[in-house]
Amino acid sequence: MSRLHQSRIADFQEVLGEPTVALTKLRELCFSGEFRGDRPQILLNYLPLEKALWSSLLKKQRDLYSQFLKEMIIQPGIAKANLGVSREDVTLEDHPLNPNPDSRWNTYFKDNEVLLQIDKDVRRLYPDMAFFQRRTDYPCLLILDPQNEFETLRRRVEQTTLKSQTVARNRSGVTNVSSPLKSTSSSLSEYEVLPNGCEAHWEVVERILFIYAKLNPGIAYVQGMNEIVGPLYYTFATDPNSEWKEHAEADTFFCFTNLMAEIRDNFIKSLDDSQCGITYKMEKVYSTLKEKDVELYLKLQEQNIKPQFFAFRWLTLLLSQEFLLPDVIRIWDSLFADDKRFDFLLLVCCAMLTLIRDQLLEGDFTLNMRLLQDYPISDVHLILKKAKELQDSK
Repeated sequence: MSRLHQSRIADFQEVLGEPTVALTKLRELCFSGEFRGDRPQILLNYLPLEKALWSSLLKKQRDLYSQFLKEMIIQPGIAKANLGVSREDVTLEDHPLNPNPDSRWNTYFKDNEVLLQIDKDVRRLYPDMAFFQRRTDYPCLLILDPQNEFETLRRRVEQTTLKSQTVARNRSGVTNVSSPLKSTSSSLSEYEVLPNGCEAHWEVVERILFIYAKLNPGIAYVQGMNEIVGPLYYTFATDPNSEWKEHAEADTFFCFTNLMAEIRDNFIKSLDDSQCGITYKMEKVYSTLKEKDVELYLKLQEQNIKPQFFAFRWLTLLLSQEFLLPDVIRIWDSLFADDKRFDFLLLVCCAMLTLIRDQLLEGDFTLNMRLLQDYPISDVHLILKKAKELQDSK
């Protein structure tokens, strides 16, 4: 371990050892890259700065998440298992063809549509690494309790007759949320479920997204949210501290919810052309580029390369599909540590453009589109350094 690394650990311990965390100092340290444990929970406003409040707040939130599981997965699962036991329940009270929007069956089928899309997306989450296919050391006992006989999410997916491809709900088309880096030829059937009593990490992520969709019906689930929750869950589920690992599901849910409160407008198509919408942000990337490198800006304009062709995915998914997971987490270190985090994201995007300016200035439309849709530089430290230079040059 280098002296610099030892020094940074000591600095973190000093900041986090105080009764009240010094947010400015913590941000400075995290900006250099240390997105672990309680740091992201503070930066995403899940934990307060007063450490004396942590224990009671964590217990309250984790108990609340358990209640969500009971109300939105376990109890509906029991109800579904019981439907049809009594003929009267089916024919008089409710039945699968009941057109009433308040029908339990109607709600069940609509939830299935959302669940099937989530299931398809989380099964292929970060296919370049095995983590999400492995079993978790802390399966959800509420869900896996053998005494509970109810229809789990796993069983719902297995038994449904709907085809997931017929209910796909993209933000703006599949091509906008896919990347050559993340493509895989593997079929979903290769990902076998684990034996009863065990569950894979992707199943935990699936549950988080399903609960979020149920609690936020206005936006529900949109393809790409899985790419946002994945790095958060991975960070908590692999933390050296066993408490964070044990409660990774609940803590991830609330951190994801807080993060989505800041970026959810990116996923709402009706807001695209508003000042908080994704179109405005994409145009901001180009206006910032014009300010920093007018020659490159004019070249892209001349070739009619619109920011929608590449910046949509960069901004909406916080660059989570452009780099390998450890590098995504490193970018998020700096992103979440900056007090104007999404202004900094624009600068990171501009840095990515300027770092390949020579290739872009020489390339034709086809070559440049290939560069932008499959970004060639993997050194995120170089990208972040350039973004900081652009920030400081204002």
